[in-house]
Order: sequence, then C-alpha cells, then structure tokens
Amino acid sequence: MAGQGTPATALLTKQKVPHSTHPYDVPPDAPHYGAEVAAALGVPPERVFKSLVTEVDGALTVAVVPVTGELDLKALAASVGGKRAVLADRTVAERATGYVRGGISPLGQRKRLPTVVDSSAEGFPAVYVSAGRRGLQLQLAPADLIRLTNAITAPIAIR
Repeated sequence: MAGQGTPATALLTKQKVPHSTHPYDVPPDAPHYGAEVAAALGVPPERVFKSLVTEVDGALTVAVVPVTGELDLKALAASVGGKRAVLADRTVAERATGYVRGGISPLGQRKRLPTVVDSSAEGFPAVYVSAGRRGLQLQLAPADLIRLTNAITAPIAIR
C-alpha cells in the first residue's frame, strides 16, 4: 500500500523513509472529524495530527497539531518570530499546498512552506498525518516528519 499516489507518499518513497498508509472512511463534514479518523484507524487521537495553513504576519505557515486540540495562534506566531497569526483562506491554502481541505498533508506540498509541528509529536514513536487526500493517513516517525518539512517544534496546541 505504501507509495500509492500522492505527492506526500511519493516524497517518502523517494527519500526511503519508513512509513505506512492507512485508508479510512469518515465523512469530510463530520463534526469531530479528527477524533473520528483516529477511531476509524484504531489509534489514540493524540497521535493523529492535522495540518492547518495559517498566515503569520501575512506569510503562509503550516501548523501541525493534534486533532485532540486547537491551534494556539498566539503561540504559533511567537514560535516563528511573528506578531499575529490567522487561519489562511481555504482557497489560498489549497492553491499553495496543492491539496484539498481535509486532505492537506504537511509533506509534498506544491510550495514548501515554513512549518511548525506541535512539540507533543516528539513524545510518540510514530504519528499520523494526512497522506495528501481525504480518506488516507500516513504513519511515520515524528523525526522524519520534522526533517522532511524542515519544521521547528513548539508548544502550539491548546489541549
């Protein structure tokens, strides 16, 4: 199943990064989407991370936070030396990443954006992130996620 068809899986395969893909079936408009994805995968929800495209002082920045919490916009801005962060417009996020909302992967984006991964990720042997399309998650080591996205880590989630 590994290597099936998204820029994120292609990047991991090319870089020879150990990973696995996990399909799931959760409606994109489910009220607690992230928690339902974790349940469908049978994994603790704090190990499943969502990728949110934000604007920090007008510059697009990706925040990768657990689905169990919310993004702390002030902490995100501070982590990259900015003053103000807001969620990016959906169209802007999709255009910059090449992915659709609900399937935005932090890996293999059309335009490499600065990325901040919540520091809680480092406490797990493996984490789950979108593989680049709705209905497919990637499992990989947090160190590989951080290295391949050239991310910094910071406490940016409100739990």
